[in-house]
Amino acid sequence: MPQITKGGKFVFGWSVVRSNGQVRLPDMAAEEYNIASEGKVVLFTGSAKTGGFCVTRHGLLQESPLGVLPDNPDLASYERPEGHFVSYKGRKYCWLTISEDRTLTLTEEMLKILDIGPGTRLLSIRGSCYAFVMGAKGPLLERANRYEGEVDCFV
Repeated sequence: MPQITKGGKFVFGWSVVRSNGQVRLPDMAAEEYNIASEGKVVLFTGSAKTGGFCVTRHGLLQESPLGVLPDNPDLASYERPEGHFVSYKGRKYCWLTISEDRTLTLTEEMLKILDIGPGTRLLSIRGSCYAFVMGAKGPLLERANRYEGEVDCFV
């Protein structure tokens, strides 16, 4: 797992949004966060600086101080329709099924909300212990594009 800048964040690799909205998550990120263990993941919008989205699962999100699951019982119980976002404390959250090969399928509406589209390169960044980031823009992605070492790409 490369560290793009000395003392900076670790990255797991690049993922490319396919024409059908599918995004393959990097193996190391999926393994470190045990992301596919529940068969479903929770996505939430990324920061204004990095964009994209963050990926977590209920088991991790329940332990976080965010309070999103207790305050949104339809998200916690998966009663909210799959891929339908709910706004909470400045971010948008939804749940999705994750395939065995760690692929997510984002609808056109989700892509619009996340401000990404087919062909977008997302940089998977180690975030907190609760979620990893699939960043779409910003200084870290610019540095990753200039990085001379190897960063895996998942298509």
